[in-house]
Amino acid sequence: MKTALIVAMDKERGIGKNNNLMWHLPADMKFFKETTSGHIVVTGRKNYDSIPERFRPLPNRENAVLTRNMEYEAPGALVFDSLEACLNHYANESERIVFIIGGGQIYKEAMEAGVVDELFITYVDHQYGADTFFPVFDETDWNVEIIGEQEKDEMHEAGFRIKKYTKKS
Repeated sequence: MKTALIVAMDKERGIGKNNNLMWHLPADMKFFKETTSGHIVVTGRKNYDSIPERFRPLPNRENAVLTRNMEYEAPGALVFDSLEACLNHYANESERIVFIIGGGQIYKEAMEAGVVDELFITYVDHQYGADTFFPVFDETDWNVEIIGEQEKDEMHEAGFRIKKYTKKS
């Protein structure tokens, strides 16, 4: 099983505010969709609930939702009570990548558990006054390459750079 994490963050490591995305960056949304399509996406319940209902579950992906509330229903998605239980469920997955897609608590848990093989991080060139942040991590543990860039333009309120991190062996 390969586990990856995909996130966009602002200059202050901000990833959300009031349980919402803080920016409109179509090229980054396209990157997210293309990168995770055909794979498994794992999200916390609050993050899942923040996705507009018409997009839930995320199409062309197997959706897994983490929540302590085992009464929680997410039609079309699998529900797990912990990240560990979720990853155990996919332990024998060899075709698809398991993508951790948020929110803040799930990112923190995955990074602390050391279960992530790759990171896809979009660095947005702006500050948004976030209330949720991506955890600090030691970049020296990773090989890094820039895999995409977007300048600020009429469709993108801020420029951004996408970096792919691969765990050093």
